[in-house]
Amino acid sequence: MSILKETATVINQKEISPGIFDLKISFPGGADQAKPGQFVGIYCKDGGRLLPRPISICGIDKAEGTIRIVYRIAGSGTREISGWKEGDTFEILGPLGNGFTPGEGRAIIVGGGIGVPPMLELARQMAGVKTVVLGYRDSGNMFLKEEFEAIADVKVSTDDGSAGIHGTVVDAIREYGITGDTIYACGPMPMLKALAEYAEEHGMEAQISLEERMACGVGACLGCIVKTKSRDHHTNVNNRRICKDGPVFDAREVSFS
Repeated sequence: MSILKETATVINQKEISPGIFDLKISFPGGADQAKPGQFVGIYCKDGGRLLPRPISICGIDKAEGTIRIVYRIAGSGTREISGWKEGDTFEILGPLGNGFTPGEGRAIIVGGGIGVPPMLELARQMAGVKTVVLGYRDSGNMFLKEEFEAIADVKVSTDDGSAGIHGTVVDAIREYGITGDTIYACGPMPMLKALAEYAEEHGMEAQISLEERMACGVGACLGCIVKTKSRDHHTNVNNRRICKDGPVFDAREVSFS
């Protein structure tokens, strides 16, 4: 698989929750190669922002030649992107990183916060029995929930208890008695740590997608690293590059200490 840098076009964009935007992009080469769990680097038009903004892929349509990203405004770069309109063009790099590897058996697909969007395409492509667990801040911020409900059994947890289980996604898994063979997850590090511990406790496999600020997006700068239990052949230390070796890792390989 090759990494492409092309001129992409905005198909449409809308705000689906406060500060959360849904952007559909014409990117035929990238859509043809993309897999769930990968991401793209989007270049701003402002010349003062040289590095691309890494954003996870939420949807892939190979027939249309489009990808979809759902992102939160986190700074000046994503604020600029949120203002783009239909027909606007920009430079894009991708698909980047290594995505999820669907396995056999029953899947538990977990997304927390802005880690929810990258799990949607995986849920769509995942065959067999699956349960989706989504963690949100509150009931007024449950973006993409209805799309998940159209393809899977969905359980919810919220920080304030206004919907679903009051607590974490692990609380929801325990409370609803959800069982499975493999956990697939994306979200904040404390959530991933808790899921990794839960998987180990129950003899399950877990694939986790790490969220991290990135610079180059292709593994050259060593700016985004995670401590691992095995040595990386590139650096000869117990670190891996999230953008190049991940963002998806076997949870057993990640050191959360």
